Amino acid sequence: MSVQADLPIIIVGAGLVGLTLAQALKSEGIPFEIYERDSGLNSRYGGWAISLHWAMKPLASCLPPELYAQIPKIHVHPEVADRDRIPSVYLNLETGKPKFAAETQSHYRVHRIKLREILSQGIDIKWNKAFTGYKVTNDGVVVSFADGTEVKGTILAAADGKNSRAKSMLMGREKAALHDLPIAFIGLKLRGDEEYMKPFSLHLWQGTHPATGVYIFCSRVSTPQLNGSAGSEKEYHEVQFNMSWIMKEDESPIPADNAGKIAKLKEKAKEGTGFYPGLRKALDGITDDQEALDIKLQDWPTLDWDVCSGGRVTILGDAAHPMTMYRGEAANHALAQWEEIS
Repeated sequence: MSVQADLPIIIVGAGLVGLTLAQALKSEGIPFEIYERDSGLNSRYGGWAISLHWAMKPLASCLPPELYAQIPKIHVHPEVADRDRIPSVYLNLETGKPKFAAETQSHYRVHRIKLREILSQGIDIKWNKAFTGYKVTNDGVVVSFADGTEVKGTILAAADGKNSRAKSMLMGREKAALHDLPIAFIGLKLRGDEEYMKPFSLHLWQGTHPATGVYIFCSRVSTPQLNGSAGSEKEYHEVQFNMSWIMKEDESPIPADNAGKIAKLKEKAKEGTGFYPGLRKALDGITDDQEALDIKLQDWPTLDWDVCSGGRVTILGDAAHPMTMYRGEAANHALAQWEEIS
């Protein structure tokens, strides 16, 4: 198969992964075009915070120095940004006492939306372009979109999320199907002043109720210095608060409405002997209009497959390896993948 040298690489998906690949290709002088289904960077909910570990080195090698230098500035908790070791606590949610306490290696816990903004700098994103399919030609690949347009490129690099259309086309719908996990998950971003945030004040903590198995992950999302409220009359902090538990066979699904999700979260906090009083009181203060997300947890068991479409189509990020968030690794795997394909 011949390839037309002046054609660009076509990237589908302008999330963190697609944008990192775009920056890497730009740094190497390789032509590319990047397409995104959304209308803009802030057109829909952009997530909470992510931990960057081994991905920092690949990011440093593909980003211009002025962009890489911005990453430490979006650390969700500036007070711990420069520490060699970062405290982490695992609580007994019945008593509120630490079951385990440790210090982890230094890493960056960064605001996801702000990281995407950094990665998008200098990149010409084609918005409102929902990917619908591709076809391989003698000299490359033709990519089609929902608005009826087509573009031609040398390679399609699809970072189109866990429900990847490109993956389904590569290996068939059955092989590409995700594996549903029997885990319920409710997540929200809590906002409040310093007094309200006291039960959530640690940089990052986790915990489990010993009797019910309900699990909590809580992490800073922003301080007044990061969110711009410092010095104002309404300084606020934000935390990422995630609750999950193994679903019982006879358990009702999480309600679809927002108030129902909040009620379910409070119900689980009181189940059995309940959470320790300070945390339970803080959760009782969550109002029904606080946006709560019910996230369906899925993964995709690793499969062996032949190189498809003449090697002209590849998938990366959640399209290639959707996984749960409990190990804090997914973003690092994804952000480092540009080295393998660029």
